[in-house]
Amino acid sequence: MELNKIYNENCLETMKKMPSQFIDMVLTSPPYDNLRDYKGYFFQFEDIAKELFRILKKGGIVIWVVGDASDNGSETGTSFRQALYFKDIGFYLNDTMIYYKNNPMPTSGPRYHQHFEYMFCFSKGQPKTFNPIVEECKYNGLANMKNRGKKGELNYKKVERTTEKKIGNVFFYSIGGGISTIDKIAYNHPAIFPEQLAFDQIKTWSNEGDIIYDPFLGSGTTAKVAHLLNRKWIGSEISKEYVEIAEKRLEKIIKNLFEKV
Repeated sequence: MELNKIYNENCLETMKKMPSQFIDMVLTSPPYDNLRDYKGYFFQFEDIAKELFRILKKGGIVIWVVGDASDNGSETGTSFRQALYFKDIGFYLNDTMIYYKNNPMPTSGPRYHQHFEYMFCFSKGQPKTFNPIVEECKYNGLANMKNRGKKGELNYKKVERTTEKKIGNVFFYSIGGGISTIDKIAYNHPAIFPEQLAFDQIKTWSNEGDIIYDPFLGSGTTAKVAHLLNRKWIGSEISKEYVEIAEKRLEKIIKNLFEKV
């Protein structure tokens, strides 16, 4: 299996080449609910989920960025069905994070503007790597911690406050031209996610030298950020047009990577 390469094929074909327990982390956003015209390609979700479980190392992580379309007045619920299927085949649902868009496109209909997508964090057993993003605590020193027991009683104990704490699981990003990335060519793809999202998730769930896989590489964001963070990577992309976008984008940071022999 060749690393640091984009495979122009169905991701199921790429994963067939991989031995079991080969990948440390997966970061991807699948083409869900026909929200985008994805060149007419069919998305074989259940087969893909099973293969992701096979190739992932014990303790490895899948970050699955997904949302729901509205159909005949109702949201599809695809995101929830996919999350439950991941659990059914053996994944832990380690965290349900939110990718919040500070400046989304307005939506119509009798509902509020759609500001977020889910970032499901699935793990194969307990996560082997967790490098949390932290922020400064407002207070430090001793504090009274209280919680309720099973019978509703209040329990108190003294705890030492630290100077830092983990951030929450809602991640706020501004999106759009010149914001998600400065790479103009990336916007030839219809659905890119912010580079900062990739930085945050890859830094949190992997270490330098780990192998990162994106089965729907699209414009190449996962590959670019993995390279910048000193991770190895593999990408699958069924559309030749999108492969060409990703390759041109990556040429700027990976000298001679796509040089033709």
